[in-house]
Amino acid sequence: MNCQIARLSFTRTGLLTLCERSCGVVKSSVFTNVYQLRNQRSFAQSDMPKKDKTSKTPQKQPEPPTGPVSTLKDGQLAIAIHAKPGAKHNAVTDVSSEAVGVAIAAPPTDGEANAELVRYLSKVLELKKSEIVLDKGSKSREKIIKVTASISKEEVLEKLKSEAAS
Repeated sequence: MNCQIARLSFTRTGLLTLCERSCGVVKSSVFTNVYQLRNQRSFAQSDMPKKDKTSKTPQKQPEPPTGPVSTLKDGQLAIAIHAKPGAKHNAVTDVSSEAVGVAIAAPPTDGEANAELVRYLSKVLELKKSEIVLDKGSKSREKIIKVTASISKEEVLEKLKSEAAS
């Protein structure tokens, strides 16, 4: 009697008890039920809907900057600067596709070179010092300068290139 109760409860899970094996009560119907349950499980797993990876909205790749001057989301301009502090005089050394090289006549201590860079760029771009802000790279040679004034990208590039040529 105990074997029959155990057999009924364990056939759902597909397990056979030691009692059934030792008593020899195992019938072919138990094996058939176990076989059917295992097939139902594997069939049910294969019928699960799979996630469609192509249904996601395509992410827009940000456009690589075409030069050292780029437009930010809020309409302001960002200028990539490669600072060279400790020079004899302030000068725009080169305008490449990655950054604008600027020699700064101030030592790179206590933010003196950063302040001098902002002063020099405001003179070159003919803007107020309050319209030019050091955005990133206060302790690095690679800096990002944010221009808050209403000036076009082309004007900024033209002024920087003319300063580099002189």
